[in-house]
Amino acid sequence: MTQDQWGRLKQDLLKSVGKSNYKSWIEPLELSHMEEGVATFAVPTSFVGNYVSQKYGDQILYHVQSVAPDIRRVHFQVPLNQPVRPAPARPVAAAAPAPQRDPMMATAPLDKRFSFDNFVVGKPNELAHAAAKRVASGGPVMFNPLFLYGGVGLGKTHLMHAIAWELSQRQPDLNVVYLSAEQFMYRFVQALRERKMMDFKSMFRAVDVLMVDDVQFIAGKESTQEEFFHTFNALVDGGKQIIISADRAPGEIENLEERIKSRLQCGLVVDLHPTNYELRLGILQSKVEYYRTQYPGLTLADGVLEFLAMRITKNVRVLEGALTRLFAFASLVGHEITLELTQDCLADVLRSSERQVTIEEIQRQVSDHFNIRLSDLIGPKRVRIFARPRQVAMYLSKQMTSRSLPEIGRRFGGRDHTTVMHGVRRIDELRTTDSQIAEDLELLRRTLEA
Repeated sequence: MTQDQWGRLKQDLLKSVGKSNYKSWIEPLELSHMEEGVATFAVPTSFVGNYVSQKYGDQILYHVQSVAPDIRRVHFQVPLNQPVRPAPARPVAAAAPAPQRDPMMATAPLDKRFSFDNFVVGKPNELAHAAAKRVASGGPVMFNPLFLYGGVGLGKTHLMHAIAWELSQRQPDLNVVYLSAEQFMYRFVQALRERKMMDFKSMFRAVDVLMVDDVQFIAGKESTQEEFFHTFNALVDGGKQIIISADRAPGEIENLEERIKSRLQCGLVVDLHPTNYELRLGILQSKVEYYRTQYPGLTLADGVLEFLAMRITKNVRVLEGALTRLFAFASLVGHEITLELTQDCLADVLRSSERQVTIEEIQRQVSDHFNIRLSDLIGPKRVRIFARPRQVAMYLSKQMTSRSLPEIGRRFGGRDHTTVMHGVRRIDELRTTDSQIAEDLELLRRTLEA
């Protein structure tokens, strides 16, 4: 197998393991040599070698055998002549030797795109952003731990990376360790297997800032939870900062020990709420500025970003990915990015993001919200107490379903489509000038999307 063949195989592995795992574990591998049925790869640290061997060894062997059938085993080793870069010296007592950073304590790779500069702040995430900035300033520990939680694609990992970047820039000598709960568990198991538990304990208790992403993954792992609990206590007692993220609040993580839940709740617990329309639109606008430099000459029609912000609501990653695809597609075909092109290019994304909300559900929620009878909402009465909620319900029906204006009109007592259009436009105008209407719309939308 040649180096070129290995390069092509790495691209195949990228497709199967995903971009993040590829960058962390596959990209650093270098083909060293092959002999006696063994393909040997150079790795930067023994930890990387052990992790890759356990998690991706079979996959790598399968791909290698596709071009070198005589290979029966893959081996990962740190080159003997690879220079070891010691960690920056830290002030220690005269009698104590300066500690060396073990590969076990290596922080997980950080994504340079995830900084505070390109984190778009809005009402759903402003508290989380402010708390993260406060921790990243490196001042006295005010809340310990900082616990960030929320669904997929809401910005937890972005903030975690941003904190780590900021701390490393402000205080290069600070011992910051950022890793996932899965990596913490693997390093713990590795220490058990190699009988290095005392080294593991002393190293983790020596960090200045410990950052653990997706802590829900240690739930149900009794031994890992036990060690995490003692590490947590030791760091808090030592005045060291801990930052944790999860997909739900501490009290809602099943199979997590009560004593750990209690410790996690003793600091600042911050919820990253689902994005609202304004925040999604802001994220798209910030991304467009970047894409304009990558695709000069492409024009974007009015209303496209607003359409995407309204239709793709659950996941910011999906939203950003949709915009990336849209610009790439428009560049290839050489067309302006219009609403029609957007709908054609992103048909599958829009279908999967289609809200499963019916006009009837909207009508019931609006009736309950404004405390009026459903019959009055869809009935003929035109007094303001019924007309305004009716227009709100029509607006939400237009925004949150794929139904046409005539069909919406039929569901509202057989009204003409021009009546629906007038109601939608009226609410669209009011939501920018009437704070109460804007608040009603946001509350109803969240309720319906829940």
